[in-house]
Amino acid sequence: MVAVSLPVGEVERLIGGWEGRLSVAAVNSPSSVVVSGDSDALAGLLVLCGAEGVRARRVEVDYASHSARVERIEAEIRTALEGVTPVRGGVPLFSTAMDAWLDTSVMGGAYWYANLRRTVGFESAVRALAAEGFGPFVEVSPHPVLAVAVEETLEAVGSSVPVIGTLRRDEGGMDRLLMSLGQAWVHGLPVDWSPVFADTGATGVDLPTYPFQHQSYWAMPDPAISGGGLVAAGLGTTGHPLLGAAVEVAETGELLLTGRISLRTHPWLADHTVSDTTLLPGTAFLELALRAGDEAGCALVDELTLTTPLVLPAEGAVHLQVRLGTPDGNGSRTLSLFSRPEHATPWTPHATGHLTP
Repeated sequence: MVAVSLPVGEVERLIGGWEGRLSVAAVNSPSSVVVSGDSDALAGLLVLCGAEGVRARRVEVDYASHSARVERIEAEIRTALEGVTPVRGGVPLFSTAMDAWLDTSVMGGAYWYANLRRTVGFESAVRALAAEGFGPFVEVSPHPVLAVAVEETLEAVGSSVPVIGTLRRDEGGMDRLLMSLGQAWVHGLPVDWSPVFADTGATGVDLPTYPFQHQSYWAMPDPAISGGGLVAAGLGTTGHPLLGAAVEVAETGELLLTGRISLRTHPWLADHTVSDTTLLPGTAFLELALRAGDEAGCALVDELTLTTPLVLPAEGAVHLQVRLGTPDGNGSRTLSLFSRPEHATPWTPHATGHLTP
């Protein structure tokens, strides 16, 4: 078998040259199809996929299930299952072989041959269940190999119901299972927790019922670099906690944003300490670039290269400058970011980048 990352129509085009020797074995999602058949033909398919830049990989199995090769053992399957009498099950079953709800009392030898010969309609089964309002989906397996396929299919039909696994590769213990049960519980599935807490004396409690106080704790700009004084000085205020002022450079069209940060005014920055040295985190550099882009009408940070760490002193402050170059014909701008300790020179470059509208 070979797994191909393409829609089924494209896969049927690829295997057209091996008619009768390759079959679509399973349609798992809108972009995931499994092909089954002769080994040499599968090798040729892998070469063709590589030439067309299509992602494909061999599936290590011993049999060409769901292909024409199964037809040679049809009589053997029917004979082996003659003495088995199927009965009606207590759990509804949607068959990926018949693409419909199935009365399990008909699952005799003929059904199991069809199940082994026909294409597995996993995608269509998920679509049908989603259309009937089923969800969340739980994959009960040692590793969630089909969870991604379910998610892709649900996304294609505009469904947002969650997909949950049970165990994972190298995580087959009770801790992993309990975590999965917790995820199921959070998504609204009924879970019987009583066996977990049996003989422990633990009891469930309700969440607090008091209302939240609806008080916001947004980071505010440093008063030392914001307010009416900036306007009086001919600068624009940004309303940003790290960049307090912005000014357009005359004639050049460049834009300069400035700020002042310290562990006193921005105490949360102390959380990013490496070997007793407090550094401005990389996400903060990206935030500065994004805010500068907003000021200049550039919504996308195409590139951001950090060249030098920005060390925050235990005492005192650091001055920041973000300089955006003159916009080109497309409105794109270059970006440079500098800092210097308060009352010190020169400026130290820390990052360069490129912004586009």
